Parts: sequence; C-alpha cells; structure tokens
Amino acid sequence: MGRPMAENLIAAGYDLVAYNRTREKAEELEGATVAQSPKEVAENSDIIITMLPDSPQVKEVLAGENGVFEGIGEGDLIVDMSTISPVVTEELAETAREQGASMLDAPVSGGDVGAIGGTLAIMVGGSEEDFERALPLFEVMGAAVTHVGPTGAGQVVKAANQIVVALTIEAVSEALVLGSKGGVAPEKILDVLGGGLAGNKVMEAKREKLLEHSFDPGFRIELHHKDLGIALAAGREYGVTLPVTAAVDQMLETLKMRGRGDQDHSAILTLIEESSAHEIGS
Repeated sequence: MGRPMAENLIAAGYDLVAYNRTREKAEELEGATVAQSPKEVAENSDIIITMLPDSPQVKEVLAGENGVFEGIGEGDLIVDMSTISPVVTEELAETAREQGASMLDAPVSGGDVGAIGGTLAIMVGGSEEDFERALPLFEVMGAAVTHVGPTGAGQVVKAANQIVVALTIEAVSEALVLGSKGGVAPEKILDVLGGGLAGNKVMEAKREKLLEHSFDPGFRIELHHKDLGIALAAGREYGVTLPVTAAVDQMLETLKMRGRGDQDHSAILTLIEESSAHEIGS
C-alpha cells in the first residue's frame, strides 16, 4: 500500500524523504531521498506519513529508538495512515502534542487497487486545522476524503468499514455456494444480486477472484483478521455487541490456521465451500 501511495505523491510533484525497514524497497522509489531511519525522515520533513501493518509497528516507528519522535520539530504534523487501535492512536497523538507537533489518524479503504489508482477512501481523525493542512496530500492519494471527527475517530470509522467488508464477503460467499449447489451459474448469481438491493462494491471488486478462485492477495486474510480484532476490542471498550463480527473473525482465524492467512480475504468463500462440500461452478 505504501509504495504506490508514495509514488503518487512523487508524481504530483512533492519532495519525498522515504524510509523502509527493507532499504531496497525505499531505493526503488524513483525521485525520493532515502533516509536511514524514521528519525531522519522527521528531521527532513514537516509532514510525516506512516503506513504500517499494526499498532506495534507504528509505536516502534514513532516512539522507538531513532524514531519519528526523536526527530520531530515544533509545528510538524504526523499522518498515520495505518489501521491500528484507536487507543494507541490517542496515546501517540498525546506524545506528539507534548513535543509541539500534532497527529492525524487517516486509515484508508480501497486496497492495492485504490492505492495504485489514487482512489482510496480516507477517513481522518484530528483537528480541522491539521486536516486542512494535509488535505492536498490526501487528494493525491484518495478520491473520497472525509474528516470524521477528533483524534481516534478515523480508526473507529475504519473498524466499522472493516466490519461491513468482512461480513459482506461472507454473505456473498454463502449466497454463491447456496445458488451454485442449487444449480445456478455463479456469474448469473452475481449479475442478479448486483442489479438489486443486494448490490455492493465488494461483489464488483472481488468478482473475478470469487469466480476464478484466484486468491492472490489484494488484502490478506491475516490483516483483515487483525482489523476485526481491533473492531471487537473497540466494541468491548464502548459496550457494543458485535455478534456476527465475532463469528466472521473466527472464520478468518480458521483460514489462518489452515495456512491461508496470506490469501486474499475473499477466500472466505473456500471455508463456506468446504463446510458445504461444494465448490461453486462445479
């Protein structure tokens, strides 16, 4: 995700200082200056963007040895576009404020396709002033940019997004297996569902993966499982029951235990197929 987002910023004319734990990946960014550490990125930038897998990595890059907080200056802005815990976001934002800087949480939806095309949906938490400052950058990377509230709100909305995506994939998978085992061609099922109230972007984006059983990852099962864990933890924090989210979370856990954590999350289909003793289209 980070690489195409960075490439879009470079193409838009921004001067980029890049750091990646695997240096060769940063060196592949033509037009970027490669830094030796997150600290060096912060020392040479007034806006620092992070795009990382989970809360521990964001904490390491920001607050760890040679991290962003060691190089940050008065008035600098951190924009974390990772999907992490809202609680961790609020803790890191407070540390940034103590150092005279500020932070936005700006997780994204749209997968690798959206990152490459600059069409991501970006949900932003933080102050209105900081949002306006970062908006030109967001508009390069995304097509739908929304300021959703104060610090942490972006992560809460992303958790909600991930609930809807996961449950929709699971529902479409059930519908496909039911229809196919009942004798209807899977592509016809998707055609009909897409034309009515059941239509959704998940069916559009994942159509070929589902029909062809091609589960090369756009968004990996293990990452979506992590995201549902964040959603469930938020549910406990706020006193919200998420019963179906919990069930799909267990499906993703099952797929991970079966060695499919690196597959696309649309591979939820395979779990429904196996429990129904039927592969769609067969």
